[in-house]
Amino acid sequence: MQKMALPQKNKYGFYEIRFESIGGLGANVAGKILAEAGVLSEGFNGAAFSSYGSEKKGTPIKSFIRFCESTHPVYINSPVEEPHLLAIFHDRLIPGGDVMLGINNGAKVIVNTKKSQQELRELLKMPGGTLGTIDALSIAIEENTRVNVVMIGAVVRTLGFITLDSVKKAMRETFGDKYANLMDANIRGLERGYKDVKLAELGMDPRFHSIPFRTHPPKLGYKNAPIGGVIVNPGNTVLKDLSASRQGFVPLLDLEKCVHCGECDMVCPDYCFVWERRQNKTGKESQFLVGIDYQYCKGCMRCVEICKPQALSEAKEDEVDIGTLSVKHTGLLIR
Repeated sequence: MQKMALPQKNKYGFYEIRFESIGGLGANVAGKILAEAGVLSEGFNGAAFSSYGSEKKGTPIKSFIRFCESTHPVYINSPVEEPHLLAIFHDRLIPGGDVMLGINNGAKVIVNTKKSQQELRELLKMPGGTLGTIDALSIAIEENTRVNVVMIGAVVRTLGFITLDSVKKAMRETFGDKYANLMDANIRGLERGYKDVKLAELGMDPRFHSIPFRTHPPKLGYKNAPIGGVIVNPGNTVLKDLSASRQGFVPLLDLEKCVHCGECDMVCPDYCFVWERRQNKTGKESQFLVGIDYQYCKGCMRCVEICKPQALSEAKEDEVDIGTLSVKHTGLLIR
């Protein structure tokens, strides 16, 4: 079988890909599988690695993949700044983030989203290029697989120089022994991603412009760092938004079943539950659960598992109105 050619190369001879994701969605593994398929089955030279902070669910992660011709050495191991293809594993990473940095007019962008391509273009402020959309989360739920395999399928369809068979082979070699019972579901998710991604060529929009890639150097260094143990920005966690960490499900509270025992609050890692102090039936003051602040909920479902009265249940996020159900915290959060 004749090897397909790379459609584009930068000045260093590489076709470059960047995955923007969060911990838990599998972007690191996805990058490795894609690189393995390109190198071992398609005959390219290549490399894949990821950049992330703390190794926990919900933290930002970037995965970088490079391909070049088999006669070309891979001598660069720096982050991908101007990718030919960008895959965004969750559309909530877009607002306020830097996911579009370094994206030139001819780049290809694929997003896991329910939004229309027109809505997404406005959100991305994408000047031109190829825009792909796929509801990878819903497909992953339907096929009992992970978001990353669906996104790999969409990426392979968009690339055009790596075959689906090569990726299937890489997946079987990676997961076949350890997760043999999940292989059929993973293959179905991969094929759905390849088939269901919607691609559109965008004309140039003068309202939007490419933003050069930039780094964010730390504000504190050895000359200006405060003494150890000092919290220079107290209360900063009130600004965090963990909605991008959720993988399709949220806890749903039924107050009629709730006995206000507080076990859900004890296992919640992110202070999601909102309480108020008022008189109980005996006239004494007690704490009563009033709702969930979904800004801080990452969908870990520990509260659902611990709830003995079954006042908490698991619900698909796209089937409930989070904005209406969310109860905001007021005042200082103290346990």
